[in-house]
Amino acid sequence: MPNHQGFHTRAIHKGQEPDPVTGATVPPLYLTSTYTQPRLGEHLGYEYGRNDNPTREALEEALASLEHGEGAVAFASGMAASDAILRLFATGDRVLAAEDLYGGVYRLLERVYRGQGMETDYVDFAQRQDLEETLTKKQPRVVWMETPSNPLLHVIDIAEVAVLVKRQRALLVVDNTFASPYNQNPLDLGADVVVHSTTKYIGGHSDVIGGAVVARDSELLDRLRCIRNTTGATLGPFEAWLTHRGIKTLGIRMERHAENAAKVAEYLVAHPAVETVYYPGFQSQIASRQMRTPGGMVSLVLKSAEHRQPLAQAAAVLNRLTVFSLAESLGGVESLAGHPATMTHAAVPKHERDRRGISDGLIRLSVGIEDTQDLLEDLGQALDGALHP
Repeated sequence: MPNHQGFHTRAIHKGQEPDPVTGATVPPLYLTSTYTQPRLGEHLGYEYGRNDNPTREALEEALASLEHGEGAVAFASGMAASDAILRLFATGDRVLAAEDLYGGVYRLLERVYRGQGMETDYVDFAQRQDLEETLTKKQPRVVWMETPSNPLLHVIDIAEVAVLVKRQRALLVVDNTFASPYNQNPLDLGADVVVHSTTKYIGGHSDVIGGAVVARDSELLDRLRCIRNTTGATLGPFEAWLTHRGIKTLGIRMERHAENAAKVAEYLVAHPAVETVYYPGFQSQIASRQMRTPGGMVSLVLKSAEHRQPLAQAAAVLNRLTVFSLAESLGGVESLAGHPATMTHAAVPKHERDRRGISDGLIRLSVGIEDTQDLLEDLGQALDGALHP
């Protein structure tokens, strides 16, 4: 199927060609761990399930198409995908990462790779001069960013960063999990590698864990496949099948997520219990240039209440929610609310969290596709309870 076809068409059909043997519209799920060979030294294209599987390859074909890449490599989780990218580098190599990034990646960089001799520097990528000076001074081999970022939802100009990174001949990695391929295609904007936690919007139903890397460099993709096979960070066939099924509705889900998130953000801005709202749609200039919609994520900081600690205040709101589930993760059809300081970013030391703006009063919302009014009423009663305990 040609890549110039529309997003929804490719999401439904790419990698989903009817089974040539039976004509089944939905291709079969290949659960085998190994493949029978006709004779010694010959096989039918597949040898062992850790490295080769038709169901997983179908998912990779779809992901590559949606991200406009040459190919994709699916992994057992988003962290396994991130780890595989970092394994491309060696002791003594430097990483330059955006300050606002997922706590799990921070933990990987600090607790695993720093101990193996890879240093990481952190910079606010929105400060062009600081970014440019650090690139020149530190000369990193890999530059890592998220946009929108986790959890403060900063929108970074990918094309602008790409120009600066190219001058240093570093590899630009963009985590596109929060945007999804529907809203943003970093490879088109100059990124070298796109990484996803497919657990989130791509899978879309909070029932499967996975990750993926998409790129245009065939040699790099081959190296990542070798790393996956060697380390065993393989996505299972059933997980691949579920993720691929989720892709078929990705576009229409993202439109609904975005519609609800915009209304939630507007509601929160006007609520007297809320001090600050982080929402990509409020950064309209960059977001409108590189994103189809602002996405489905909203973060908020509660106003300080007299004689009440921010953590207790956040807990009071989170514990009152009924439609929003208090849970880790994001990107499912159901709305989720999380507390970054004690959940997704607990691995970041408190002084670093405070410096980066991840306060105890920060709440992150993954706005689902429920009826909008139900979401607003749920947030209203929880926030009103925080005002009048």
